[in-house]
Amino acid sequence: MNQRLQRLLAASFAVLCACTAAAGCSDSAGPDAPEAKAARPGRFASPNPGSVNTYWIQAPQGLVVIDTLRTPGDARKAIAEIRKTGTPVAAVLLTHSHPDHVGGAGAFHEAFPQAPVLASESTDRAMREDRRGFYPLARSANAAFPATLTYADKTFEDGAPLQVGGLRLETATFTEGESDTATVYYRPDTGDLFAGDLATSKVTPALIEGHSCGWLQALDQLDRRFPGATTTYPGHGAPGPAGTLVDDQRAYLQRFRGLVRPAVDTRSPGGREVAPDEQKAITASMDRAYPDHPPVADLPTLVQENIKAVAKELAAEDPARIPAACADRPREGTLLPQVNAYVNAVNGGDLDALAGAFAADAEVVDVGRRIQGRAAIRAWAGNEVIGGRLTVLRIAENRPGHQRLLVRFSPGGTGGFTAFYAFTVEGPSITEAELAYAD
Repeated sequence: MNQRLQRLLAASFAVLCACTAAAGCSDSAGPDAPEAKAARPGRFASPNPGSVNTYWIQAPQGLVVIDTLRTPGDARKAIAEIRKTGTPVAAVLLTHSHPDHVGGAGAFHEAFPQAPVLASESTDRAMREDRRGFYPLARSANAAFPATLTYADKTFEDGAPLQVGGLRLETATFTEGESDTATVYYRPDTGDLFAGDLATSKVTPALIEGHSCGWLQALDQLDRRFPGATTTYPGHGAPGPAGTLVDDQRAYLQRFRGLVRPAVDTRSPGGREVAPDEQKAITASMDRAYPDHPPVADLPTLVQENIKAVAKELAAEDPARIPAACADRPREGTLLPQVNAYVNAVNGGDLDALAGAFAADAEVVDVGRRIQGRAAIRAWAGNEVIGGRLTVLRIAENRPGHQRLLVRFSPGGTGGFTAFYAFTVEGPSITEAELAYAD
């Protein structure tokens, strides 16, 4: 059984076994079954823009808090919720050094002076050095960000397991990804994974450090390191199935890189620089593909800064040395980002996103009938595709710039037929799609 299927089965069991912390979960099959299911972590999310999460875990000796929000004011709101539990706080853990996760540490330290603030050695070093100058930038953007930071009382070796509040947590450190260094916390008895910003949920991430390729590699490493993870608790957005959040984050990064790459081609209008019209087109395409994805930072120009950072990164990449996780060719068993955008648009009933997945002069061949141009494709999809359900059964052919899928399409959401959908892509868009009934 593969790791992803194991996770899916474990997550399904967790849902079936959901119950209150007081009542617990039991298995009547035998005497060795656990008496109670661990309580789900508590969560406080600060308001948008730049909403960020803090979590608290019930441990034998008190609560273990993970991350401290952006400002002392936000932290005090979370503290008020934590105090409603009537349980003391045993420790506060930090996932990484970004301002929105450490700015409230002082408020937590003041409210719970008996609870040490813990960070990995690399996170503590990143906070104290602040080589990128993020903390002065945070203060200039938000007057509520603290003038003085509160650092960790205790540090632990990167990747070392922890015993906090009578609870055992596994840790792993990832470098040059979403942040220069990041620590994730895994609770093996529940499958809960506290991923910080490595795998977020339905938000616009920050790519300003220019490590999108490193981030993609970190996601692969995260998958391998914690194959038993069932639920991911992200630094931004709602918790969800571990595999889904990792896959969604991977698809977002691949799509973004796929949109920016042609804009830094020497033959593009701006050469190695992203021209203003290219920047607008990239932004519009991401908005269509990911509507209602609020930014993780209270930075009005976040998307523009993301484009600038990733453009610089891609322009410096050696095509012959790009790691497999970052290559345009998808990994075996995964969809090209452009194809994935089409599938998601069909199943989400999003006509604008579906049309936006195609190039302006793209062509669809629907069982011999040719539909030419994005406007005609949009009209065709509005009449014959939107409202249906598209299930990918397998990838029949997979090569750079091309995928052929065996699918089942259900026009009314039920029933339907099997077909082969072949997609050709160039840059950020689908240039040709050929749909034919399967024999």
